[in-house]
Amino acid sequence: MEIEVIRSSRRIKTVQAHKSGNKIVISIPALMTKAEEELWVSVLTRRIEQKYSQAINLKDRAKYLCSKYDLVEPNSIGWVNNQNTRWDSCSIETKKIRISSRIKSFPLWVLDYVIVHELAHLVIPSHNSQFWQLVNRYPKTERSIGFLIAKSS
Repeated sequence: MEIEVIRSSRRIKTVQAHKSGNKIVISIPALMTKAEEELWVSVLTRRIEQKYSQAINLKDRAKYLCSKYDLVEPNSIGWVNNQNTRWDSCSIETKKIRISSRIKSFPLWVLDYVIVHELAHLVIPSHNSQFWQLVNRYPKTERSIGFLIAKSS
C-alpha cells in the first residue's frame, strides 16, 4: 500500500493513521523529528496492515485460487500461531492447510503464493518439476519467493 504522511502544525503530541482507498494516511505533528516519523510510520503501517489482513477469509481465498489456477480445494485452511520456522504446511491425507500468522501483515500477493504452494501440494506432495509447473501458474511466484527469503533473514 502507498503511504502518505501529513505533518500538521495543529498536532502537538498525537499521531493517527487510517486507510483511504489503497493507501495509508498517517498524520503526525509538524515538529516531529525524521527519526520519530520513521518509527511512527513503521508502527502505524504495521497496525493498519494487520487490521485489514485479519479480515481475509482464507477459505474463500483458497476457493478463488483453486478455481483460477485449477487446483484442488482443501478440507480446511486456517491461521496458526505455532509455526515459527515455516510459513505454512499441509497434511495431504486430511487436506488441511495451516498458514503461519506471521504472514498476516505481508502483502496479499505473498499470501496468495503461499496458499497456491500448499494447494499444489494437495495434488503433488513433492517439490518436483510437475509441482513447480502447478505453482508457477501463479504469476508472482518468483517475486513472492524473493519476498519470503528476505523476511527469513
